[in-house]
Amino acid sequence: MDHHVIPASSGSAGVGIALVLLRLGLLLATAFLAGTGILRPLVGELPRRLRLTIAVLGGVSAALAAVSAFATDVNVIALIVHLVLALAIPVLIRWPSAGRWASLALAALVVLETSLGRTGVEFAIDTVYVAAAALWFGVTVLSVWVPAERWRQTNFRLGPLSLTLGGLLVVAGAVQLLSSGLGFDRRIYGSLFGVTLLVIAALPVIATVVAGFFFAGKDSTRAYRLGAAAVTVGFVAWSALAAIPKPPEPPIPGVALLSEASIGDQRFPVLVSPQRPGKNLVHFPASAGDELSAGIEGGLIGKAIVRPGAEGTWAEVDLPNGRSDLIISRGEEKTSIEVDAGDGQGHAIADTDAPECASAALGGLIADRREVLTSCPADALSGEDSGSLVKLVEFLATRKPSALTLVEDDSPRGVAAAKLVRETAARSGLPVQAEAGPNTALVVVSGWAGGYTAMTRAAESQRLKPTHQYGLYLAPWLLNGPIVNSVASSSVPLRFDPREQAAVSFAVAAGNAFGGESPTLGGFRNWLGAPLNGDVQIFAAAQVNAMPMYPGEPHAVGMIADRNYAGQWIPDGTIVPVSSVLR
Repeated sequence: MDHHVIPASSGSAGVGIALVLLRLGLLLATAFLAGTGILRPLVGELPRRLRLTIAVLGGVSAALAAVSAFATDVNVIALIVHLVLALAIPVLIRWPSAGRWASLALAALVVLETSLGRTGVEFAIDTVYVAAAALWFGVTVLSVWVPAERWRQTNFRLGPLSLTLGGLLVVAGAVQLLSSGLGFDRRIYGSLFGVTLLVIAALPVIATVVAGFFFAGKDSTRAYRLGAAAVTVGFVAWSALAAIPKPPEPPIPGVALLSEASIGDQRFPVLVSPQRPGKNLVHFPASAGDELSAGIEGGLIGKAIVRPGAEGTWAEVDLPNGRSDLIISRGEEKTSIEVDAGDGQGHAIADTDAPECASAALGGLIADRREVLTSCPADALSGEDSGSLVKLVEFLATRKPSALTLVEDDSPRGVAAAKLVRETAARSGLPVQAEAGPNTALVVVSGWAGGYTAMTRAAESQRLKPTHQYGLYLAPWLLNGPIVNSVASSSVPLRFDPREQAAVSFAVAAGNAFGGESPTLGGFRNWLGAPLNGDVQIFAAAQVNAMPMYPGEPHAVGMIADRNYAGQWIPDGTIVPVSSVLR
């Protein structure tokens, strides 16, 4: 029965806490019952009060299991098995062997309930911790009512067992701590998840020390009774760990920070780039809503605004040296996330290229690569992009427009790209000009802001009179929703197909990680961790969400233009190849 996952739609924080407490009570009562039944054959006749205690434990375990069936989704078969075993053990306790087998089955069920969804090492340490704790609880319950003399009449030595169980608990707790991914950074003592791990690892040590202290004593069962409190708290902490959110990775100076903020009932992702002293951009997805602001406590609070060519909203924030709290607010509501700018200056980023640089860094973060930001896409023209532009100009030369209208900027990439376009066009006998005109093709090699401005102007010019009748063409890095959607249709030379598996997988991952935001070429490259070396094709992006089809006619591959499906590179549109491979 699934008591491991608390439903996200519990309705309120109070209901969520109640479900967690229900689960903890169920697992604790069941562990006491199972441990007692397993060790029942080690003692003789049971006193009446002990039989009553076992009956109460069985009734509590069954009752809480039944309540959980109404409070959350459970496996019906596991629920029935749990109820039967919990009610049967108090009856079978009269026959020690039968009671032991039923208790072993119930203990196995506790392990499964505690370890749901875990495999490998995690499942193994769950099994060790739960089994050792249950046996400790069993000795504790039996020793309360059964005199020590009856234990000594058996060949079972409780002293060595106490050290063995305590040692297993210590080892399991240490493995859980070391495998948590928190290491030994400040999250260990600065978060509820970390403190819970410390409780899990430290309290069994106390129980083991107590067992060792009383090992040579006259009454070794006292070790269990004195250590039971520590083991109980440790077991509760172990069971509750699944319901405690794991703290995010601590910020690293110079590495863009992907975090999460919560204002009111809304949670949304936040991107801080480049996370160095001085001016930084704080980015929110469009799904986070409007009227967001960001700033440092005690400093200026800047409103998040739309940036040309970029999705979502962006706020400029000056970060001081070292760690600080970034305040995010909407109206009177506010929250904070920790940032760490370090004490050194990072890579210089031009203001117009900062959103593209942040988006590229986001791709690496989605792939779980936390690398210091040392360069941005606009710093240089990559080899694959230069080859794509050469093939684009050669393709346009075969169409014989009167000229190319070139839009560039002063970034290193823009300057290099403009030079390359002019040289290739000159070899092909194709004039290049800066002014728009009829019978021309527009080629844009600027950054996002310049590309967005150029395309919106082109759309307006085309509305007023014939302009760029040979089409609108964008450099590969300008494949971004706000830019391509500023016109009815535009074309891009690409070395990958946005409809293929890797591209769609990244688009889905980007949307999931950042509030539904669309993918970008820089982010895709960093997510892949490798250059795009495929053949170049011209792809056309268009704002269409319906295509005329005959009744019952199947869609061609890549031609379904449904604005709701995941993995789209162009929001509310589609992108398809319009040329063969350019050799």
